[in-house]
Amino acid sequence: MNANQTDNDPSIDFMGFSEKTFLVMGVANKKSVAYRIAKSIEHLGGKVIYSVRSEQRKESLGKLLADRDIVICDVEQPEQIQTLASTLTSRGVRLAGYVHSIAFADYPEGIRPFHETTRKQILQAFDISCFSLTQVSNALREIFEPNASVVTIGISTTRMASESYGFMAPIKAALESSLAFLTKSFSRFSEVRFNAVAAGLLKTSASAGIPGYVDSYLFAEKVIPRKRAVETDEVANTAVFLLSPRSGGITAQSIVVDAGMSINYFDQSVIDAATSADLNG
Repeated sequence: MNANQTDNDPSIDFMGFSEKTFLVMGVANKKSVAYRIAKSIEHLGGKVIYSVRSEQRKESLGKLLADRDIVICDVEQPEQIQTLASTLTSRGVRLAGYVHSIAFADYPEGIRPFHETTRKQILQAFDISCFSLTQVSNALREIFEPNASVVTIGISTTRMASESYGFMAPIKAALESSLAFLTKSFSRFSEVRFNAVAAGLLKTSASAGIPGYVDSYLFAEKVIPRKRAVETDEVANTAVFLLSPRSGGITAQSIVVDAGMSINYFDQSVIDAATSADLNG
């Protein structure tokens, strides 16, 4: 079969997922980006091992992930990360990809000005939301396939001081920066790639709990050229592409998926509405 026949044959595994195994961390419910990624992997013929943070979370996902392979790993506990790696190693697992879709921030008094962030808050958020990518990747390095792909979920911009996002943007900036350093250090012994999907505002269960997020989401819908917010599946589909061999030349990158919001902040209708409100106020 020549190359043209291969490219045109719909029966061919275009994405290269058939009989490949992927670890997905971060499924909380059916609205999770991680869940949508995992479903696509399975649809394309890949096998997914789901990692959740607790036995309680595993039980809550019982119906959603019925008959799936689920392991428990709280990334805040280094010994659990090592146990995860040991468990997968003992089972002879070889990972073609790893999805890191984990973020946590503690706002006990609601969103406060950034300068009031406590040391405990930011270190815990950094440990779970950012450093866990490095810790887990390091623990799994021996069971990654030589050209495995690691994908994490970032945000569309880490330079905009959004009050509704608290102190998470600087942490996501560190997460994005770590992609280059992980790619470089892993290149000593493999071709493992590290990328991020930099997502615009999404309608997820986690985001709904962030004070002020809903208003920001509604504003995004007005600024986005198509007047419709980014969908979770659009983010998930980009992650699936980055996991596949089809993106083999892409590494240490953060791919923005914001439906063009960043090009349209000065949409005339939004400007008119804002200036009119100021005049009437």
